[in-house]
Amino acid sequence: MDMDCERELRLLCDTFRKCHVPATVLSLADTVGVAASSHFQFLSPDFLDGDRTVRQCLGDLAPKTVYKVCDGLDRCYIYLLLPDGKDSTLLLLGPYLSVEPTPARILELTENLGIPPKSQRYFNEYYTAIPVISAGSRLFVLLDTFCESLWNSPSFAIVDVDREYRVPVSPINETARNDNFDEILVNMKTMEARYEFENELMRAVSLGQLHKENQLLADFPEQAFEKRAADPLRNAKNYCVIMNTLLRKAAEDGGVHPVYLNNISSEFALKIEQMASLSGHIALMREIFRSYCRLVRKHSMKSYSLLVQKTVLLIDSDLSANLTLHTLAKHQNVSEGYLATVFKRDTGKTVSQYIREKRVKHASYLLATTHLQVQTVALHCGIVDVQYFSKIFKKETGKTPKEYRESVKKSETK
Repeated sequence: MDMDCERELRLLCDTFRKCHVPATVLSLADTVGVAASSHFQFLSPDFLDGDRTVRQCLGDLAPKTVYKVCDGLDRCYIYLLLPDGKDSTLLLLGPYLSVEPTPARILELTENLGIPPKSQRYFNEYYTAIPVISAGSRLFVLLDTFCESLWNSPSFAIVDVDREYRVPVSPINETARNDNFDEILVNMKTMEARYEFENELMRAVSLGQLHKENQLLADFPEQAFEKRAADPLRNAKNYCVIMNTLLRKAAEDGGVHPVYLNNISSEFALKIEQMASLSGHIALMREIFRSYCRLVRKHSMKSYSLLVQKTVLLIDSDLSANLTLHTLAKHQNVSEGYLATVFKRDTGKTVSQYIREKRVKHASYLLATTHLQVQTVALHCGIVDVQYFSKIFKKETGKTPKEYRESVKKSETK
């Protein structure tokens, strides 16, 4: 495999892993018994107990072919040969589920596997932690693109493997372990996946990574959180409460002051308790994620000194106040020159420039969303002289307040 393909392979594997789908490169000479528990769960116990190699278990594999297989637990896998000159390397993706599992289906699976009632909870946690990747997912578009590049061909074969030995290995009742040990290990694995997902969400918010919304929440919204109540609606509310709490702390770690966080956190707490049905909880979770990301992008003061943080808070808290350099410096018992120097160093802007931009932005919002007169908008932004207000507004936006309001109305009627 050439260097370009190796880079593309790494990108493909990293992308699948970020979506919680295992991606593994294996040698066909490996014995399945060594890797069975983590890679080849779709094979029957007879294959896993022997010394067969991966090649012997999977049979003859054709080049330029993608193989798809589902086991008795509805877990899906994809595998294909990588062209290394010897046809001895395999890419294995999975397990994942193609559809969201229903409670009835999970109960049916536990019965088929002979899992005792006391262990069903652990199987349920294990199973709902498997990522759901729908047929229309962009992950498969990425895989198709990779295969076209790998084989230098716009078309290739796709084979759905229908194995006769579809009795899966139970993730709960392995013969080498007692029931208690099984339950502990599965529970540990589920908790690890849950905490990993929570940490990914928090990292994304702390960095203001809005673009990660679909990657993290498209197919893995509920599975990451423990079911703590029998009532599905209460569980949905619990998911949202956890999300609100985690991401509020993540935004704070991202440099957002609590004064900005308090209102949005309280607003979401009210929305969560007002939820009357299950239909909107995933959309609400996405809204929570987006809102905290935007707060970080807009209000992060992580790199600011404490003096500049306090100055920004004083400005943002009341744009109609008397916000002069003299007033802001006196309020914090520092000299005007020192405040001006530190503020410019941290923000890249002068105090007056920062205030002007904030006032014009707030004025734009009021002009677009209210019917307030221009002079009233100016007063809300801390500017008494309406002519001066119009002058700085046009300098910043290229339009007078009246022209700006008219342009907004025109765009809304189109």
